[in-house]
Amino acid sequence: MSAMHFLIETLFNLFLMVVLLRFWMQWARVDFYNPLSQAIVKATSFAINPLRKIVPGFGGFDMASLVLAYIVACAKVSVLMMAFGGYWDAAGVALGGLLTVLKEAFSLVFWILVIRALLSWVVQGYNPVAAVFEQLTEPLLRPIRKVIPPLGGLDLSIMVVLIGMMFLQRLVMDFLH
Repeated sequence: MSAMHFLIETLFNLFLMVVLLRFWMQWARVDFYNPLSQAIVKATSFAINPLRKIVPGFGGFDMASLVLAYIVACAKVSVLMMAFGGYWDAAGVALGGLLTVLKEAFSLVFWILVIRALLSWVVQGYNPVAAVFEQLTEPLLRPIRKVIPPLGGLDLSIMVVLIGMMFLQRLVMDFLH
């Protein structure tokens, strides 16, 4: 049963991260003609485009992507509840969906920052994938660089954001428990 639990959780989490990545890409105004951006758009448009007819954008944010992320998270919690708990609880699904979206958003930001740091060591010149990661993370890193400039070619802003994000994640989880 644990293998099936792992498979269900992984499939839902992967799609949830792609949906959250699309929201983040729109917020950060990433180049949507980039091949990686096009892949993310194509992977999510089947579900987001119909939702856009019902859920309008708000303040420049694509609310349809956030609503889809919440729906996917609630579906994940529902499937896991019914398959492994033998029951379904609406309040548990609603709260579990919200917590799942928060957890996956923190996880997505963490991994995007780590991948960007690794790519900065490996990629020489222009690379379309590295460009997307740079565009995604630059709004988070720019304010830190104003306070802590790169030291002799060593950019500590990613480490500062990672530590701050882990602190926020623990603070949110402590508050919710």
